Amino acid sequence: MGGRGTDGTVGTTEGGESRAGLLYGIASYAMWGLVPLYWPLLKPASAGEILAHRMVWSFVFVGLALLVLRRWGWVRELAASPRKLGLLTIAATVITVNWGLYIWSVNNGHVVESSLGYFINPLVTIALGVLVLKERLRPAQWAAVGIGFAAVLVLAVGYGRPPWISLVLAFSFAVYGLVKKQVNIGGLESLAAETAVQFLPALGYLVLLGTRSELAFGSEGPAHMALLASTGIVTAVPLICFGAAAIRVPLSTLGLLQYLAPTFQFLLGVVYFHEAMPPERWAGFSLVWLALTLLTWDALRTARRSRAAVARATEEAATRLTETPRPLPTTDDVRA
Repeated sequence: MGGRGTDGTVGTTEGGESRAGLLYGIASYAMWGLVPLYWPLLKPASAGEILAHRMVWSFVFVGLALLVLRRWGWVRELAASPRKLGLLTIAATVITVNWGLYIWSVNNGHVVESSLGYFINPLVTIALGVLVLKERLRPAQWAAVGIGFAAVLVLAVGYGRPPWISLVLAFSFAVYGLVKKQVNIGGLESLAAETAVQFLPALGYLVLLGTRSELAFGSEGPAHMALLASTGIVTAVPLICFGAAAIRVPLSTLGLLQYLAPTFQFLLGVVYFHEAMPPERWAGFSLVWLALTLLTWDALRTARRSRAAVARATEEAATRLTETPRPLPTTDDVRA
């Protein structure tokens, strides 16, 4: 919190924290948005091998980070909760599907379609909130979900099939977020627990590839080995930046920043990878962007109204506390 200077002005600590949080948020989503440039560098490793390396090296990197930070108190609490362990196992399974499909789609020329998955993810998350958590939607949210559904139909016509890559990415990440909400532990700790679940199966898969002479690791030179090992850093660093942003900026700001990643991915797919964008795909994406614009407008309006209501309630409470109480009637007043 900012303190007051000798001239009565408020200090800049709070503003500095907010600016730092914004930079952390931009950095995290920018790294997630530019990661399609990274996965092709790992060829000729298959998507399955890249995924296994990502799990193994993420566990190693996060374990070392927690060792340095000495943050191990959560392990005992987690081990004593079978429910949380079960939920984290589900989260690890779902994010494995998400990671694996995303790596495959980028390395097989579907960057634009994968970006669509993260564009429609907020709409899918809202739909899951209604179906699973029985949440009630505001009219603007219903409209956004409806427009999003229409967009999927238009894109299905454009692709000649349902955009299954986008849908699986969107639904898997939405389910992942839903499960993580139930667990409610820190991002770094959660990643450590999830990659601990993934570690042995991933390591076993790499050993299996080695016995079949199908392992790219070690056969393409030291630079390629370093790139595969750095998958742990590529996974953990954006998450650490996101965690730093989440405690410094409002949730509404993070909600706006989340569109940076798919925007970067989309631009890379069209401009850098030269993926086709016929008119019907532009029409489908335009509907998605319209739905997201409506969703963002509604979220900002609701947040502004909530802040105004809190401010009014606080002001009214302060006014009641500062009001001068009326004196009790005296004997002379009664006689008069």
